[in-house]
Amino acid sequence: MTVVGYVPGGFDLFHIGHLNVLRAARERCDYLIAGVATDESLEAMKNRSPVIPFSERLDIVANLRLVDRAVADHSQDKRLAWHDNRFDVLFKGDDWQGTVKGLLLEQEMAEVGAQVVYFPYTARTSSTSLREFIHAANTAARL
Repeated sequence: MTVVGYVPGGFDLFHIGHLNVLRAARERCDYLIAGVATDESLEAMKNRSPVIPFSERLDIVANLRLVDRAVADHSQDKRLAWHDNRFDVLFKGDDWQGTVKGLLLEQEMAEVGAQVVYFPYTARTSSTSLREFIHAANTAARL
C-alpha cells in the first residue's frame, strides 16, 4: 500500500526548520504532498502578510526533490485539504502537539481516517524569528 503524506505550512522565508519537516516526512511516506498556505489563509491565521508571495513560495516548495507535489492550502481546516488530496498521514511540528489546535487537528484527521504525526520543531530558526531579526536590522539601519 502506498502511504501518501501531507505537510501543510506557510513556508515563508524558507529555512532549515521547513527542510527538516519535509525531510522527516519524506522518510515516512511513499508520496509527499506539501500544502503551501495561500497569502489569504496566512493573513487570516497570523494577522499579518507573508514576506514572500504565495506564487513564489509554491514555486520554491514545488521544486524541492523531497516533494512529489505542492498544492495551495486554503484553510486551517485540514479536512478540506484531505478532500482535495486524500492523504493517509499529516505531518506537523511538535509545537502543536498537546495544544488545543493540535488536538482539534487530530480530531479532524480522525474523522477522515488520516493520522497526525509530529516531528521535532526547530526552535532556533522560525519564520517568526527571521521576521523579527529583519525588522530589528531595518530599525537599527534607520537610526
